[in-house]
Amino acid sequence: MADELIRFEKVTKAFGPKVIYTGLNLDIRRGEVLTIVGGSGVGKSVMLKMLIGLLKADTGRIVFDGKEITEMREEELAVVRQRIAMLFQSAALFDSLSVGENVAYGLEEHFRHKMTKEERAERVSWALSLVGLPGVELMRPADLSGGMRKRVGLARAIAVKPEVVLYDEPTTGLDPINTARVNHLITGLQQALNITSVVITHDMKSVFEISDRVAMVHGGRIISIGTTEEFKASKDRRVADFITGHAPVKESVEELLNS
Repeated sequence: MADELIRFEKVTKAFGPKVIYTGLNLDIRRGEVLTIVGGSGVGKSVMLKMLIGLLKADTGRIVFDGKEITEMREEELAVVRQRIAMLFQSAALFDSLSVGENVAYGLEEHFRHKMTKEERAERVSWALSLVGLPGVELMRPADLSGGMRKRVGLARAIAVKPEVVLYDEPTTGLDPINTARVNHLITGLQQALNITSVVITHDMKSVFEISDRVAMVHGGRIISIGTTEEFKASKDRRVADFITGHAPVKESVEELLNS
């Protein structure tokens, strides 16, 4: 469990005058569920996109399994993206494709010449069964509920049998039953396939249900990281306030209007 798989080392990132990271240091261990929390706009999704090369760090190093992402060319990044899958917040399904075609998308992109059409169809069926949606290959995304769309997005992510899955707000917009279902899938996949999971979420109930460790982003860096129990017991007021949802309250409506 202590085997380091991913490391961010002194990473900085800015978009013009907006500074996102001033010195991001973070290690992610092989086979763990690491949840990343923090306020809106602090750069949690930016972190994931830098990891798979969709965004470039300004300075610093990002290392995956001993190889430096920040120095890779596009063809080298394509190999990394076969090993690291990302579940986007919206599930990002293609409405013009069937469910089966959506799930097969990554297989077509990365394994077109390595798998037969029958093997790809078998892999799609396997992935959909793992997320509790067997036999829906011919349905269209428009016919699916929000929870089903999330699960199809997850099936597409795991169809390539990645070593790492990145989840960007996987339970946003879901009802409590579907939230519990997605959380169960995250931990179930970790146990069944030994997948390393990095989860971004604002749902603190989910955080404490699924995480092996929790990291909090604030002010351009990680200010706290530890097990769920260590995170709950943190003496840092910023962490405690985030857990409880406490925020400073304006003293008067007049002050609020004039701020």
